[in-house]
Amino acid sequence: MLLTGTKTYAVAPDITVFEISGRLNLGNLLQSVEHSIHNLIQSGVRKLVIDVTGMTSIDSSAIGMLVSSGGQMDKLGGQLRLAGAHGPVAKVFEMVHMARIVPVDADLATACKSFPQ
Repeated sequence: MLLTGTKTYAVAPDITVFEISGRLNLGNLLQSVEHSIHNLIQSGVRKLVIDVTGMTSIDSSAIGMLVSSGGQMDKLGGQLRLAGAHGPVAKVFEMVHMARIVPVDADLATACKSFPQ
């Protein structure tokens, strides 16, 4: 069984990456991930990439959390981008038209290059 995990790191002085692996669905883990993203935004991060390359599944509550986090970042003048969706996660993103709400990039490198300077 693949456990879900997260990792946070900087790829540039002003770009932060929050990596999520495994399953992201309703429950304590989702609350923990939401809290971590909220804390990053509140601490002043304004260019945030959520790297979902390692994610295997996502549910509607997790989609809602990502949309809400993107809206929160917009209000503060920053940008949240999603990177690396594939398989079932990419299918869910397509079904809900995620790219219309939060920018979705093919991979982490593309996401980092896509931020306004």
